[in-house]
Amino acid sequence: MILPILTYPNDILRKKNEKIKDSKSPEIKELVLDMLETMEASGNALGLAAPQVGANVRLCIIKINRKTYILINPKITARSWKKEVAEEGCLSFPGKFIPVKRNLKVTVKALDKKGEKVIVRAEGLFARALQHEIDHLDGILFIDR
Repeated sequence: MILPILTYPNDILRKKNEKIKDSKSPEIKELVLDMLETMEASGNALGLAAPQVGANVRLCIIKINRKTYILINPKITARSWKKEVAEEGCLSFPGKFIPVKRNLKVTVKALDKKGEKVIVRAEGLFARALQHEIDHLDGILFIDR
């Protein structure tokens, strides 16, 4: 099911989101499927975080280089010292693009859709997308950066 994407200044976008206790629950599985469908329908989005569709849980999806990452309870565990400024957009800010300074590389620990631990090392655009979506889970928006 395609879910409505919340837009700024909706208060839900500013909430810190709850850790998912049961990553295999039917509700989480359904949310993942709905988020994937919503992201596909939105066009060329790189990522989507659960609060953007009104769910107060730590879940985000990133689709890059023909690979889909479903990240449950993601946490950035390492960041490069080197940063870069690049334009970012956000589905919750339709048509708005602003320059944002982000770390060039990050390491993220999370659970995948099967509930198994994963470590994702990313750089460039993928690292930027991870930071953007994990910020959403902490109630931080790209306009805050």
